[in-house]
Amino acid sequence: MKIALIGYGKMGKTIERIAIERGHEVVLRISRNNQSDLNAEHLAHADVAIEFTNPEVAFENVQKCLMTGTPVVCGSTGWNDKLDEAYKICNEHNTAMLQSSNFSIGVNVFFKINEMLAQMMNPYPEYEVGIEETHHTHKKDAPSGTAITIAEKILENLHRKKTWVNTQPNAAHELSIVAHRVDEVPGTHVVKYSSPIDDIELIHTAHNRDGFALGAVVSAEFLKDKKGIFTMKDVLGL
Repeated sequence: MKIALIGYGKMGKTIERIAIERGHEVVLRISRNNQSDLNAEHLAHADVAIEFTNPEVAFENVQKCLMTGTPVVCGSTGWNDKLDEAYKICNEHNTAMLQSSNFSIGVNVFFKINEMLAQMMNPYPEYEVGIEETHHTHKKDAPSGTAITIAEKILENLHRKKTWVNTQPNAAHELSIVAHRVDEVPGTHVVKYSSPIDDIELIHTAHNRDGFALGAVVSAEFLKDKKGIFTMKDVLGL
């Protein structure tokens, strides 16, 4: 498989290493220094694009890929307000797209367990729930896309919570997300249910970037030659 790699920082280089280890070829590398190379001529050589940049440029990058018919795996977060537009472009150009807040296999299993636990805790209002996440200081969005995904699944299944807030809650219907930024921490997410009697905690801790990078490459393998909008649930069969 031939890959266009959009974003060539620490994550991009980790993705490149894992892609090559799995027998793939990186035919295009886009960084801040050569953004003009992200065009139809260069994308024509790629079977799929993997995009890991930042919220300010993610939509533009994804749009360029989709408009050339290049399937794209996107791991950039913080641009959810334009996702529906990206999906529309994807369908109009008969290609494929997969965007995820987190490509780690372990995190996606964590998502599923979080969803199931929220369903189980719905009848027990004595348990207060909150989310805490810690990432490296280079991460621009806070709370993280992963934390927001966790929160959204809780809101769907725990009826006493109506909205998430990036502070301590001021009302019973609010779900708190507390975000920390610490030097060189790949990422930790904690969901905690607390009652006067006991606590229940779900914790996922990433040890390095390899899990995220592997998931992105596996997703690209899945997306090649497909048409439509997909999620990590499709990739992992969850």
